[in-house]
Amino acid sequence: MSRIRILLADDHAILREGLRLVLEKEPDFQVVGEAGDGQEAVEKARALHPDLVLMDIAMPRLNGVEATRRIKRHCPETKVLVLTQYEDRAYVLPILQAGADGYLLKQTESHHLAEGIRAVMRGEATLSPPVARQLVDLVASEPAPEAAPEEVTLTDREREVLILVAEGYSSRQIAETLGISPKTVDVHRTNLMRKLNLHNRVEITRYAIRHGLISSP
Repeated sequence: MSRIRILLADDHAILREGLRLVLEKEPDFQVVGEAGDGQEAVEKARALHPDLVLMDIAMPRLNGVEATRRIKRHCPETKVLVLTQYEDRAYVLPILQAGADGYLLKQTESHHLAEGIRAVMRGEATLSPPVARQLVDLVASEPAPEAAPEEVTLTDREREVLILVAEGYSSRQIAETLGISPKTVDVHRTNLMRKLNLHNRVEITRYAIRHGLISSP
């Protein structure tokens, strides 16, 4: 069984040490490196190509938002799971828009952290309940969107893909659910994002909630 290779990015050495001890108790995890600031996280991600970076937000030299953005640009196959003390929207939305694949709070219990890592690696959305609440409140507080132009119409398949993406499914899981190839899923996702002028998973989820395609968490 191949293990999930993890890079720890946090400016507190004692926390990194504790995380390493916790994670390496799991037979399918391997901590391959540590970074004490955002710039080092980017450099080590590019050098080590980990499967997942466990990322704090408030770090010196480069904060977690910009570090995530750069890692996603240089290592798009690497997942980024945020682990931080901050739960308000001023932190949540920017780092999710930067490409983070999940957002957990540091009070998360160790077994929930392990489950969250595995879920992210499966392509599923992973959010602590207070964070999910922030996203729902954000959508609810924003003005109603303008009606889409009449010529913007999704096919039935594009609508199916949009709903599954918004619910946190990976391309592989969507392909299995719909009986199509992952490549075809990616084509439908690209097309629907272009039609609706959406740019990332957060915007897709927001669109789906606003238009009643999925229920709020």
